[in-house]
Amino acid sequence: MCSHPQAEHAESPRPLYGGQAVIEGVMIRGVRHYSLAVRRPDGEIFCTTEPVSSKFSGKVRRVPFVRGVLILAETLWLGMKSLQRSAVIAAEESTEEGKSGGSDTVSNLTMGVTMLIALALGIGIFLVLPLLAVRLIEPFIGSLLVSNLIEGVIRLVILVAYVAGISLMRDIRRVYAYHGAEHMAVHTYEAGQALTVDNVRQHPTPHPRCGTAFLITVAIVSVAAFAILDALLYSGLGWRILSRIVPIPVVAAVSYEIIRFAGAHRGAWFGKILSAPGLWLQQITTRQPDADQIEVAIAAMEAAVAADAGTVPAQPSVVQ
Repeated sequence: MCSHPQAEHAESPRPLYGGQAVIEGVMIRGVRHYSLAVRRPDGEIFCTTEPVSSKFSGKVRRVPFVRGVLILAETLWLGMKSLQRSAVIAAEESTEEGKSGGSDTVSNLTMGVTMLIALALGIGIFLVLPLLAVRLIEPFIGSLLVSNLIEGVIRLVILVAYVAGISLMRDIRRVYAYHGAEHMAVHTYEAGQALTVDNVRQHPTPHPRCGTAFLITVAIVSVAAFAILDALLYSGLGWRILSRIVPIPVVAAVSYEIIRFAGAHRGAWFGKILSAPGLWLQQITTRQPDADQIEVAIAAMEAAVAADAGTVPAQPSVVQ
């Protein structure tokens, strides 16, 4: 598995690691580095690490609420970059180009434009569309609070329907299995266990710090945020649309702190309550992985830990 020894970081015996599933692989974000492990068509695991951009590091990353916005931006950027690269690697055979990890075929500008388009679509579908739907029935409701609650329910229904709908696609089911493998590997590392397939299998696929948990927490927090804004500054449709878009960084920041708090207190009753919606939704967005997928997640986790410890090879590696 990329044969990197597990290492302890000097600042903490168990720093927080996270990541995401990609095309036939897993990306793990460490303390100062992130790793990418992808299963290629010939069965080999391509594994590489890179330093995290200084734009997403520094002391500001430890400032409550501010860090939530920074981490959200980094997650979107790293996620798109890793997805694009994994798609290239997963399609490669065992060639010299493949052993070097292929080339970045999408420029930063193109990736940035793609991310902006995706954000615009997400805002339109998950934030503006529920508001427009509620506007049609508001004359029959007579209560701004009830109107906001219905809007929030519509938003949650759209979110759940979306993640459930795409799970019907075969390729997405494989991504969901890698998603489960990533969580199980993180659980294993956090438990201080050796990263082996047998140990990883002992852990559940949901994780309280998952991006899925973040999404549903944003949906819930937004109900309260938008209700307060409407009560204080209720106006026409144009204002109400802006009131759904402008506070996004604040809603994201608050949601991140809730997720972080729940993850740090997952054994307490209040931590379990806060984690429950996200863990429930992960029953859809994660699947039980097979041994090959777990091996890829282990490779990514080992590589990220080793990179942070300074013991990772200088060049990308390929494991038979």
